[in-house]
Amino acid sequence: MRITPWFRTVLLAGTAAGLLASCSTLGYYTQAAQGQLELLSDSRPIDDWIADPGTSTKLRHRLETARQIRRFAVSEMALPDNNSYKTYTALKRPYVLWNVVATPELSLRPLEWCFPVAGCVDYRGYYSKDAAMAYAKQLRAEGDDVEVGGVAAYSTLGWFSDPLISTFINYPDGELARMIFHELAHQVVYAPGDSQFNESFASTVEEVGVERWMERFGNQQMRDAYARYQSRKKDFLALLMKYRKALEQNYALIDRSDAEKRVVKARLFQELKDEYQVLKGNWGGYVGYDRFFEQPLSNAHLASIATYEDFVPAFRTLLQREGSFPRFYKEVKRLSELDRADRHRILKAMSRPMLNAPLMVQRSETPLPVGR
Repeated sequence: MRITPWFRTVLLAGTAAGLLASCSTLGYYTQAAQGQLELLSDSRPIDDWIADPGTSTKLRHRLETARQIRRFAVSEMALPDNNSYKTYTALKRPYVLWNVVATPELSLRPLEWCFPVAGCVDYRGYYSKDAAMAYAKQLRAEGDDVEVGGVAAYSTLGWFSDPLISTFINYPDGELARMIFHELAHQVVYAPGDSQFNESFASTVEEVGVERWMERFGNQQMRDAYARYQSRKKDFLALLMKYRKALEQNYALIDRSDAEKRVVKARLFQELKDEYQVLKGNWGGYVGYDRFFEQPLSNAHLASIATYEDFVPAFRTLLQREGSFPRFYKEVKRLSELDRADRHRILKAMSRPMLNAPLMVQRSETPLPVGR
């Protein structure tokens, strides 16, 4: 899952900015700052956790795996050798934070919230589920469609030393490697306001990194498990995109009344749920995406879907051409300094057409721990 580091607003702009806003805004800034600072202050070096006799055998193994992945990221992929993912934080909650996403009743365009430094984003994040649900209730009372989604991990893009967290440490090995490579890639290059570029670049680093890591450390069982994960993700997100397009068409019809659009909307969401059950059957009953349906489906569930891997073929071509990660990163940095339209034009020229390109949502799949 990639989310913009909205909490930077507080930590960089400071409380002074909040004092100029309303009490409710100041309260939001305060909880964001407190949540991030608590996450950092509660972290301990991986080596300390491993040496602690109170650490369970399972956690010790997961931390050793993460440490090996982190070293591989530096030695074989030239990713930043900083303190990110070299500490671990144990939380007493299933997610590190909760995102609130909202849309109008008959639109898939998400509402935006604007902050100093961070700019405008299409969600608000809360470190307390109760606080997120309270804000969601307020938005629903105003007539908006709302979703509250749990977030297992996020990146501060190198502004802070991101820790490993209990919310994702039990991911299967391939998934843990994928996440670490992806988030570290964002620390190498990040073009503000260009999700297509940023996510395609990080996805390329992630994909190539996992392939090479699997060759070195994986076994057939691990490779098969990761392939199943990738296949399920592609199927699920294609399903969401199918119904997003159908909803967009429904809302765009000028000769259809709002009442009629509401009827079609309800029917489409029911069909989405029904088709998901068929998909689960094809997966052998895998339940990793069930949490997506925990709340009544709404436009907000589909508002953040975007084609974040459009330029992966171009970046793969670029990596192959440059021949090494350092040279590749240098060229990507050069592209990031161009005007958005220019870099997109260059990447499109390098890309081969991709039918049914994989899709991502801001709140990505949270794999269940092995054995569940």
